Amino acid sequence: MIDLYFWPTPNGWKISIALEEFGLPYTTHLVDIGAGDQFKPDFLKIAPNNRMPAIIDADGPDGAPISLFESGAILQYLARKTGKFGGATERDRIAVDQWLMWQMGGVGPMAGQTHHFLKYAPQMGHDIPYAKDRYRGETSRLYGVLDRQLADNEYVAGDYSIADMAIWPWASLWEGQEQTLDDKPHLARWLDAVGNRPAVQAGRALHADRRKTTHDKDSQDRLFKQKG
Repeated sequence: MIDLYFWPTPNGWKISIALEEFGLPYTTHLVDIGAGDQFKPDFLKIAPNNRMPAIIDADGPDGAPISLFESGAILQYLARKTGKFGGATERDRIAVDQWLMWQMGGVGPMAGQTHHFLKYAPQMGHDIPYAKDRYRGETSRLYGVLDRQLADNEYVAGDYSIADMAIWPWASLWEGQEQTLDDKPHLARWLDAVGNRPAVQAGRALHADRRKTTHDKDSQDRLFKQKG
C-alpha cells in the first residue's frame, strides 16, 4: 500500500493517474494547499520543499519504507518499481526521461506561471500585461514543440509512458492558459487519446470536488507567499 499525499492539481494528478495506470493500491491523504497543510511539520518530513505530491511506499527498496517528493522522481521510481511505462530498452528510457524532464523544466513551470498571472494575480491586485504575454507565449511555444513531436509519434516518447502521465495534466488545461488547438491537431488528438484512458479518468477524478478557486486573501497568501 502506497500513501499518496495529494491535492487535485496538475502535479497531484500526475501521481494519482500513475498509481491508477500502474495498478498499485494506495491510500490518499489530502494536503489542502489553500489551508496551509503543506507547511505542517509532519508533511515537511516527507516533502521538505513544502510541495505536494509526495508518497510513502511501505515496500521500498530492500523491503524497507521510503518517502519521495517531486513528481518526476516519483514517476521514475514507480516505473522502476513496476517495470512498466518507463521504456523497454535503454534508448526508450532515454526518450521517456528527456520528455519527462522537458515537462518538469518547461511545461509545468511555464503553464503554472500562466495560470498564476492570468487567474490569480489580478485577484490579488497585480494585473501585469507583460507577465501575461510572456508566460502565455512561452506556453504556446512549448505546445508547438509538443505538437511537432506528436506528428510522428502516437504518444510523446513513442509508447505510452510516464512522460505522457506528466504532461497531460497540464496540457489538458490549455483553455485556462488561453491557448488554441486550431493549429495543433496532433496535440488535440493526443489529449483525447490520453484523456479517454480509464486510469487517467480515475486519477483525474480523485477528490475532484475539492478543486476550487480560492478567492479569499488568506488562502491566496498561503498558496503564494513564501515561507522559510
